[in-house]
Amino acid sequence: MTNRRSFLLQTGTVVVGSLILPAFTPLKKRIKNSGIQLYTFRKDMLEDAKRTLQKISTLGIKQIESAASEKGNYYGLSPKEMKDTCSNLGMTLRSGHVRINKDWQKTIDEAAASGQEFLICSSMPTEGQTVDNYKRVAEVFNKSGEACKKQNIKFGYHNHAYEFESEHGKVLYDVLLENTESDLVHMEMDLGWVIVAQKNPIDYFKNFPRRFPLWHLKDMNLSKKQSTEFGKGNLNIPDLLSQAKESGLKYFFIEQEEYNNTPWESMEENMTYLSHL
Repeated sequence: MTNRRSFLLQTGTVVVGSLILPAFTPLKKRIKNSGIQLYTFRKDMLEDAKRTLQKISTLGIKQIESAASEKGNYYGLSPKEMKDTCSNLGMTLRSGHVRINKDWQKTIDEAAASGQEFLICSSMPTEGQTVDNYKRVAEVFNKSGEACKKQNIKFGYHNHAYEFESEHGKVLYDVLLENTESDLVHMEMDLGWVIVAQKNPIDYFKNFPRRFPLWHLKDMNLSKKQSTEFGKGNLNIPDLLSQAKESGLKYFFIEQEEYNNTPWESMEENMTYLSHL
């Protein structure tokens, strides 16, 4: 995940109106189940994971998604320590961002020990912005999903913006969706990066219904192509949340990659925004 900045695309302005729908449904039940991607607090987690998790719990966060770090997938804690620490604070470790590499089976075993439900590949395991490469990756993902399923874990993939490039008129992200088994590969849609790529998340919910049980919910400043606090960017959060059923949404994880002051101040703004919807 530390390399995600290198994938920023030089895109133009997105027509924000394309994300606006007339329908609106109450969001109260969704918002009560807010989650966080721990990359938001990456420095704090590396310094003191348990203390940081305790502080996160005071924000009203209930669901946790971890991320691979220089101290491992659980910031120096064992999988069981991570599970128990979250549980004791009234939170649940639901998911984790990892890499597919030579230690893949160990990663799965650790995820099983942590009790988490999802294991998410955080970026493309091979380079090559071609249809053929994405078909090869799709097969790797299907096999990874099979291995995870044996441990009662759901495998998935998290997008950035580069997956929405095209080759010969074919969107590469669509190649992944069309060549992966829906019961083996569960997509985590990063809504912010989708609009940076000038695509509409709602179109994907309609064209590939219930393929997106996880979201990264972050507002985006499109002129800077970086995340910002809710309500300050170009993401129509209420309308996207109103499409949760069609998406198949089970959990969303707030992710604040950049912040003007501290991640804590940004997250307080985000939680206040959600509470007012």
